[in-house]
Amino acid sequence: MNNMVQGREHVKSGKLSIDAELYNFINTQVLEKIDLNTENFWNDVETLTKELMPINQAMLKTRETLQQQINDYHKAQDQTKTNLDANHYKQFLVDIGYLRPQPEDFEITSTNVDDEISVMAGPQLVVPVMNARYAINAANSRWGSLYDALYGTDVISSESGAEIQVNYNPIRGQKVVQYGRNFLNAHTPLLDADFNDITGFRIDNAQLIIATTSGDTRLAHTSQFVGYRGDINAPTDIILRHNKLHIIINIDGNHPIGKTDKAHIKDITLESALTTIMDCEDSVAAVDAEDKCIVYRNWLGLMQGNLTETVNKNGKQFTRTLADNVEFLTPSGVPTSLTGRALMFVRNVGHLMTNPAILVNGKEIPEGILDAIMTSAIGKIDLLKTSTAAIKNSKKGSIYIVKPKMHGADEVAFTNTLFDKVEDILSLPRHTIKMGIMDEERRTSLNLKACVEQAKHRVVFINTGFLDRTGDEIHTSLDAGVFAPKAELKAKPWIHAYEESNVAVGLNTGFKGKAQIGKGMWPIPDQMSQMMQVKIGHPQAGANTAWVPSPTAATLHVMHYHQVNVSDIQQQLMHNITSDIDTILAIPLINDECDLSQEKITKELENNAQGILGYVVRWVDQGVGCSKVPDINNVGLMEDRATCRISSQHIANWLHQGVCTEQQVDEVLVRMAAVVDKQNESDPLYENMTSNVDNSLAFQAARDLIIKGVEQPSGYTEPLLHHYRLLKKRQLAERQLQSA
Repeated sequence: MNNMVQGREHVKSGKLSIDAELYNFINTQVLEKIDLNTENFWNDVETLTKELMPINQAMLKTRETLQQQINDYHKAQDQTKTNLDANHYKQFLVDIGYLRPQPEDFEITSTNVDDEISVMAGPQLVVPVMNARYAINAANSRWGSLYDALYGTDVISSESGAEIQVNYNPIRGQKVVQYGRNFLNAHTPLLDADFNDITGFRIDNAQLIIATTSGDTRLAHTSQFVGYRGDINAPTDIILRHNKLHIIINIDGNHPIGKTDKAHIKDITLESALTTIMDCEDSVAAVDAEDKCIVYRNWLGLMQGNLTETVNKNGKQFTRTLADNVEFLTPSGVPTSLTGRALMFVRNVGHLMTNPAILVNGKEIPEGILDAIMTSAIGKIDLLKTSTAAIKNSKKGSIYIVKPKMHGADEVAFTNTLFDKVEDILSLPRHTIKMGIMDEERRTSLNLKACVEQAKHRVVFINTGFLDRTGDEIHTSLDAGVFAPKAELKAKPWIHAYEESNVAVGLNTGFKGKAQIGKGMWPIPDQMSQMMQVKIGHPQAGANTAWVPSPTAATLHVMHYHQVNVSDIQQQLMHNITSDIDTILAIPLINDECDLSQEKITKELENNAQGILGYVVRWVDQGVGCSKVPDINNVGLMEDRATCRISSQHIANWLHQGVCTEQQVDEVLVRMAAVVDKQNESDPLYENMTSNVDNSLAFQAARDLIIKGVEQPSGYTEPLLHHYRLLKKRQLAERQLQSA
């Protein structure tokens, strides 16, 4: 029997009501490929959801209860006009169960973890899996052109005639070549010679011989030569290795760059993004079954290896496909290969939201449960590949799921149970599904060791996330006082303690050689020179991966992992780094010396409001979950729900604490809406907000995120964004009907 939910046909299966499109897709495109009986599968889904939904709901209730207790505590402090006593506050958090005792020492036991996660160190891309082109580009970003990355970014200075021009600029090109030579000299040095002086390559008796203007030489470390392509006397590619990362010197005397080079080097290809997170969460706008089907179809295409996307660029049409493996010969001439794609995680959503794709007894099921079942079922397709020609995502037979926005150890334990039950439904060996823990909520970072313990048999990843973590910091302590201006929050002591604690917990629980310790995103994709100065701090801190916003950024950031041997750093830190919980608990409120003048308040409000509006208008009106949004100074910033969370919660705190008024906020929002409208005037799909702010769903969503920010669960943006996006989709559907 079928019925309708939100205008979409649903199929009845026991107590389940399943969106018909999702039902048919899973049955025909997924279950048939993993040899699962459809009736048994949906019966198992019903059993799982009926068992876990009440527990999921109880966890959310616990969040609300703890938050209310914290609010009451801070209000009581305010009423007595006493300053926050750190020890008293800490004991209060212990008493209410927010801060748990540290568990006894242990080490994680995760097995069958691919080398890209366990023993290699390098960049990690995060992209919306809902966008097929971005997903393909991210998977293919395992390899990147160093010359292109340098030439097209500000890493190479535009001074002295080296600016980027319409046509190729040989002055800039020469700077790129020199940068590449310096890179090779630093990490694959020659014996008593310089890469600037080489004139050619050949392979003789399985050895790499390098011709120079002064005669033949070799690599200083001959083991760095791992293979070649082409003829031994005229190779087209030389494959080198350093810090477990590969470097390919590309040779072509007929290429426009190669023919001007003494050694005919046309490019240097770097092994770049070792891993990528295909995101179902913060960077996508998936609010219903229609959207979830797009998400799951793209994940299926990635796991099958047949995802394609037709692209129109500069008047030309072409099809993007997933890269093949990199085939070459070992020094002795034996055919071999390196994987052509980044190892893919899939990031599920958290525990908060529900989705109308499946109902149980008429109630929407938690979207996190939905994601766990469907992405794992699709992931099993990769595990079943038997053809020697097939490219597998995981050579070790694992499915990698990043789980975000978990609050404390009990929620990690729930996810572990969920994964157990999904493995049982799919007939997968226990702990096939690996877990990445996002350390981005306050209760998780304070109890991170206990969180890791709950997933110690399957955890492969812990990662800090400054923006969500700051958003939760603000929301948790809304009643504690006025938070410092947003730009100053990064300089507060708690952030450094939080970042260091993440590494400390990872190393002290046995992550070295088994799992990733990760760091967050570089948010300014057009400022790569600054990234190169700043982001080296991540490997230097002992993190063996860090997020980047683009394939180009991955190719640049990977050079940091040649400069820094993360394994050595981790070994040095192993017994010399600890978690400073007391400093993490220091709430980053405004200090007495800070003068919040009216001008400073207005500028802070404008900066936050413009960022919120610039992001939300694309989310609500166009369903774009992540994009490069120009800030108030027209600097492009990568924005997703995490950036929106911190900005909206920051204004909500100031409004709640009386720093500004609702009228001020409204005035700022209208002014900034005009700025955002102007910034988007060249977008033919853009709908102007200021022409009628009262009827602009995007404007109303942005306003609600602030005005109703105090009452939003954990300060999350999803409930309001989903609500307004669903309204917008209905509005667009009605327009289509009217125009038809």
